[in-house]
Amino acid sequence: MKSGRHEKILEIIANASIETQDELLAQLSNAGYRVTQATVSRDIKDLRLVKTLGSDGKYRYTAAQSHSADIRSNFSQLFSSSVLTIDRAQNIVVVKTLSGMANAVCAALDTMGNSAIVGTLAGDDTIFIACRDEVSAAELQEYLKQQKK
Repeated sequence: MKSGRHEKILEIIANASIETQDELLAQLSNAGYRVTQATVSRDIKDLRLVKTLGSDGKYRYTAAQSHSADIRSNFSQLFSSSVLTIDRAQNIVVVKTLSGMANAVCAALDTMGNSAIVGTLAGDDTIFIACRDEVSAAELQEYLKQQKK
């Protein structure tokens, strides 16, 4: 069931400009898949979908590139255009994004494979990044600030 749904999601985003999870949920529903927003959110993370800027100036979900240079380029572009602030509290880095962009930025961050990151959690406009320790969090915060420029 899950793999079939994942295939359908990839097909949907390849054939339509999907800007939000709600739009993806509606498309899945039209295709006969009964899922919740939470399931769609997990699927986006599992599939490592990211939002990229289209030629029409709108963001849309796309499948992440498999090449690390492309991933870094996509991450940098998405990060710099979507992130508002980067803050830290002990070993937690908090990233504030434009509304609706946290999940995409978080998924792109997850593809980077940074060993200092224990886990991430994204809402609509906020990402919490748990790091192994305060030093790792400080280093990650500085790295992310450089990506913002």
